[in-house]
Amino acid sequence: MKEETLDYEDFKSDLSSKYMGRSVYYFDSIDSTNTKAKKLASKGAKEGTVIISEEQTAGRGRLGRSWISPKHKGLWMSIILRPNIEPINAVKITQIVAAAIHKSINCLGIKSLIKWPNDIVLNDKKLCGILTEMNAELNTINYVVIGIGINVNLNEDEIPKDIRAIATSLKIESKDTVDRKALLCSILANFEIFYDEFLKNFNMETALKICRENSAILGKEIQVIKKDSCLCAKAIDITNDGRLLVEYKDGSKEYLISEEVSVRGLMGYI
Repeated sequence: MKEETLDYEDFKSDLSSKYMGRSVYYFDSIDSTNTKAKKLASKGAKEGTVIISEEQTAGRGRLGRSWISPKHKGLWMSIILRPNIEPINAVKITQIVAAAIHKSINCLGIKSLIKWPNDIVLNDKKLCGILTEMNAELNTINYVVIGIGINVNLNEDEIPKDIRAIATSLKIESKDTVDRKALLCSILANFEIFYDEFLKNFNMETALKICRENSAILGKEIQVIKKDSCLCAKAIDITNDGRLLVEYKDGSKEYLISEEVSVRGLMGYI
């Protein structure tokens, strides 16, 4: 039986987005879609270009972590963006992507949650990670690359033993195989809507509403992990500019920026 693939010819007729995913670089295997995307972006690849691979041999997550990406089992892709915004505002795009992925997954009848700033979780386990990278000058963004890794049809034995307690897939949780092409098209369409809304007037209202209402951590006690410290705090809110407001045990509050910290539950991942 031939494996289902994610070549552009396989899904273009189902794609409703205007420019997201209308230019596609497809690979059977690649080291990292983000690495390839940055090379293509530096050579002028247009906004909405998608780099997608059936597997990654050196997939990456935030803070240099590795990402397991077995062949034909997930969505391993990167999107090239060229937003006309201040570089400081690029971090907001991660929340927009998270909202789009959450909406698409929930359209499958699967109730996921968003763990600020860049993870989608299911039953307290990580399902998806988002890696945002940027090339910019002082006041100008040259390009942004959004890396997305979603565990779609991995079986439990295909998730490394050392992370099985904190990682899962849509197939494991739903007990059913998920159509990767349909999910891909849905994510690209939802992201384009939220992203265009943001670019038009810097309005993230729709995406932030989804992130707040479906947060895995708001109202909970969490660990705030920085380079030289780990403190307990309560997650209070996600601000209009995508920062996480936390309150520490001594009553002091802080607005966290995603590039600076990791967030964990008191007893583990959530």
